[in-house]
Amino acid sequence: MQTWIYFTLLAALMQAVRTAGQKQLSGHLNAMATTGVRYLYALPFAWFYLYALLEYHQMEVPKLNQAFIQYAAIACVTQILGTVFLVAAFKYRNFAVATSLSKTEAIQVAVVGALFFAAPLSLWGWFSVILGVVGVLILSKVKLSVRELWENPGAGFGLASGLALAITTLLIRQSSLALATNLMVSAALTLVFMITVQSVISLMYLWLKDKAQLPLMLKHWRLCLFVGITSVLGSIGWFTGASLQNAAYVKALGQVEFFITLVLTYRLFKEKVALAEYAGILLVLASVVILLLWA
Repeated sequence: MQTWIYFTLLAALMQAVRTAGQKQLSGHLNAMATTGVRYLYALPFAWFYLYALLEYHQMEVPKLNQAFIQYAAIACVTQILGTVFLVAAFKYRNFAVATSLSKTEAIQVAVVGALFFAAPLSLWGWFSVILGVVGVLILSKVKLSVRELWENPGAGFGLASGLALAITTLLIRQSSLALATNLMVSAALTLVFMITVQSVISLMYLWLKDKAQLPLMLKHWRLCLFVGITSVLGSIGWFTGASLQNAAYVKALGQVEFFITLVLTYRLFKEKVALAEYAGILLVLASVVILLLWA
């Protein structure tokens, strides 16, 4: 099995668990503070991971170039926005529905990548991505309509989160490739750069706009640490996977996260999941099989 598949599956598992932790944390912190926790508590682990990789490969830190800094800096902002939108969506929608709307990220990665990043997919690749997104939407019983988006802010936040995260994934790949070095190392350096910048941005925003959130981020340190650790593990998976493979394929495979989300929805939050959604499960599974065998 190709390396990018292992990292993507790790990312899917950790992101589902992290998102559940963020929902619990959002009951104690506002959206921006909950987002900031994801970076601040992940930061030391990201630096340690980069150090360990450099030691293992006997490499120096790759020199940053202008293209890397431009791509990574924009990705910092779009990822923060994507996370804020997702956390905000939790306040309006069922956990699984909010997450599934953000999962339209897979098709948005494919479209934006093909149009603006010269990353076209094969015919089977497009079929796999579309099939997977349809399966996720069926699983969550989402009805995408103008009325839904207009009357329910949570739906709009979910879709906006998907778009922001789609752009982030594409920019992460461009940042990593711009370093022209070992892809696992370049993915780790991209991760460290982004988490460091995002931590600074989050702290500055909270210091200027809502200082009361800062002591709460220390008070709930156990839950914050859980979010930070799962976040950095998930990010290692996404960053490495996107560096090694077309970002659209990575996100298409990453839709297996939704199975984990459904379990968390039922077990942790006692939210009902209808049994009639087996068709959606089959579509997502078919999407993954097609992706791995033919795309």
